[in-house]
Amino acid sequence: MKFVRSTMAVAGVATLALAMAGCSAAGGSSSSAGSTEYTVWDPYPQHDASSDWAKRIDACGVDAGVTIKRTAYDSQSLTNQSLLAAQEGTAADVILLDNPAVTTLADTGALNDMESIGLDTSAIDPNLLGAGVLDGKTYGIPVGANTLALYYNKDVLDAAGVNPATVTDWASLTAALQQVKTAGHKGITFAGFASEEGTFQFLPFFWGAGANLNKLDSTQAISALTLWTDWVSQGLAPNSVITNSQNTNWEEFLTGDFGFAVNGTWQVNSAAKASFKTGYITIPAEAGGAAPAPTGGEFMVIPTQKDTARYDVSKKIVECMSTTAGQVKTADTFAYYIPATTAGQAALLVEHPELSVWVDAVKAAKGRTSDNLGANYPKISEQVYTAIQNALSGAMTPTEALKEAQTAAAAAIAK
Repeated sequence: MKFVRSTMAVAGVATLALAMAGCSAAGGSSSSAGSTEYTVWDPYPQHDASSDWAKRIDACGVDAGVTIKRTAYDSQSLTNQSLLAAQEGTAADVILLDNPAVTTLADTGALNDMESIGLDTSAIDPNLLGAGVLDGKTYGIPVGANTLALYYNKDVLDAAGVNPATVTDWASLTAALQQVKTAGHKGITFAGFASEEGTFQFLPFFWGAGANLNKLDSTQAISALTLWTDWVSQGLAPNSVITNSQNTNWEEFLTGDFGFAVNGTWQVNSAAKASFKTGYITIPAEAGGAAPAPTGGEFMVIPTQKDTARYDVSKKIVECMSTTAGQVKTADTFAYYIPATTAGQAALLVEHPELSVWVDAVKAAKGRTSDNLGANYPKISEQVYTAIQNALSGAMTPTEALKEAQTAAAAAIAK
């Protein structure tokens, strides 16, 4: 499943939900605990009732002794619908929610924390669980995770004399791009679009420099944005990155002209079908090692209900879907979501050893709302991608762009 659909920004969601307050929420739960029908909402409208995904949900209902009424929305509509349903008391029993939206919804009091429900999250990798943690409480369980890495064109790198194994930090990555350019090809493409996608692709470099989203104008943050602007000014990345979405930067990579592209787990199948040989490596941090890339993917959450006796069955449904086998099935169903547990990752690698780089990337990944950012994350993200635009366009230096971003983010959070 592509991030471009599944991890859209949640900025402005609360406002939009309030604007919809006169509407009614469809498919919500209003039945008693004695009901044999439970509701599940997910962001996978591409998977109809005959799909493997739908059958998995149905099977979990059977295991719990109930039938499941499943409703699928696109990701942004699901977030809006979940907020509205929380206001009206018509939320589904279980929702698979885009991970940056989890703490936004939890902050409104609309979600149960896993501890109070009695769901054990101890097997989930802490860095992946972090996106669902607010004020020390966990509000969901990831159904899996996807993230970013560096894809490379082996034919281009061979022609340029670049061994991808030598790309271990920013200096060696930039040197590789220069070799690729000298050999007559293009260096790297990425998505700098003015949306959550731009922030999402920038974060491995931002965090890889040691920067923190609580201080956008740190020297580390400036170093990361300078890296991107230098690549563009030196012709190592095209000017098109300023308007590239993740889809368009992938289309650029598939032309066969580029040495590298920043993109996600969801492109593994597409890369295998490319007209040239491909591979992938983790995005390096400035000083070496794997940079923390942001986690994409959904969390299973249990909204608050007037009839609290329903939680027992909801818990069984979530437990069924979060088993090791269930997480591996999700990985296969959604083009290689990486399981969120060590056991699940090991089981996936037995079937797909070629995904070891992606498992490493997920182990180093970080939730965008981690550091207890919660509902403040969308406000910060908007200023990050605005700074990217200002710097890549040449309207501001990286230092100026990020100082302005920090001022604007602080003002937005203070409201």
